Amino acid sequence: NKLESILPFVNFSNETARREILVSPILLEIVHYCHCQLRIEYPLKVNDWLKDNLDYLLRSQNNLLVIEAKNDDLTRGFTQLSVELIALAEVEENNILYGAVTMGYIWRFGKLDKAEQQITQDINLFRIPDDIKDLGAVLVGILEGVEN
Repeated sequence: NKLESILPFVNFSNETARREILVSPILLEIVHYCHCQLRIEYPLKVNDWLKDNLDYLLRSQNNLLVIEAKNDDLTRGFTQLSVELIALAEVEENNILYGAVTMGYIWRFGKLDKAEQQITQDINLFRIPDDIKDLGAVLVGILEGVEN
């Protein structure tokens, strides 16, 4: 595929390169397929202490999905994603909020269940380019309300 063919020619030493070459093209394909809204650097302010910009926010009729792009360290990225999901839960009606943290070539998903007051981190990792079809299926499944 096109993405796989350019990987040897791109230096992925910083978050911007990963976001523009690895993350954005995948999200644009998902937007095209699902006809969902995409917000980039979406400002979220619940109060003076709970405010941040979400790297990416995808919103469909069924669900929304926050994506946090990090340069490295999925664990710290998931902690930041968790805080963003908690903040978003204050202003969104959805009972389940979905999120993903990515370093571009690795993705991990999680969800916040407002009723249970619980954040769950998926144990699976999706690697680009090897798992790109599975990653796309999960993204579409969440946005179309198939993934629980």
